[in-house]
Amino acid sequence: MNPLENNVIFITGASSGIGKATARQLLESGAKVFDFSRTNRLADELPGVTSYLGDVGSEADVQAAFQLCQDTYGPVDVLINNAGLGLPTPDLAETDLETYERMMNTNVRGVFLCNREALRQMKPRQKGHIVSVISMAGQRTNPGAPLYCASKFGARGLSSGLADQVLKLGIKVTDVNPGPTDSNYWGDRPVAREKFLQPDDVARVIAFVLSQPEFVVIREINFDNMKFLAG
Repeated sequence: MNPLENNVIFITGASSGIGKATARQLLESGAKVFDFSRTNRLADELPGVTSYLGDVGSEADVQAAFQLCQDTYGPVDVLINNAGLGLPTPDLAETDLETYERMMNTNVRGVFLCNREALRQMKPRQKGHIVSVISMAGQRTNPGAPLYCASKFGARGLSSGLADQVLKLGIKVTDVNPGPTDSNYWGDRPVAREKFLQPDDVARVIAFVLSQPEFVVIREINFDNMKFLAG
């Protein structure tokens, strides 16, 4: 029996990269996939997906998206917090407040808002799984992106505390922490993409986490491309 079949999976930031690869794999596993992204409706590319365009940092958008998901498929079984924003800040003294607020709005506030709405659908049934794509930037700092690391450390702290809070209710919380991944995050920066993970690699890890037996709890999973670690 496929453990993901007919699961209602709400995924943020599924218009490209890790989110898109994950949505595709889960759809192929028989899940009911709901895409909540700022741009580019995934439903236009993947038949069977329902999309809502909005901002994870907007309380009204988050509430409307979760309501549409419930009206379309039923209550959420799995939330995947994948939406993220990364902006380089190599000189903090020259970084404007807008850059800070944009990253915190997506990477921390957005995770809080989506977690809260998902829990409102999961707690009455005492079941559910929240997966947050945090990144290794939530565990090791980067001098070129201290604010991005701060946002990811914040999201990881939120996730860890929540895991302790809801485990007794039958709800699982997992952090998925990939190392550098070949995605739009890097833009045109001169980086060694051949040493990075691919979005499909991360999607397979997420699918692995979700396919475990109900009694198995994975709190955190860290992984990198071997070539990146070797230097």
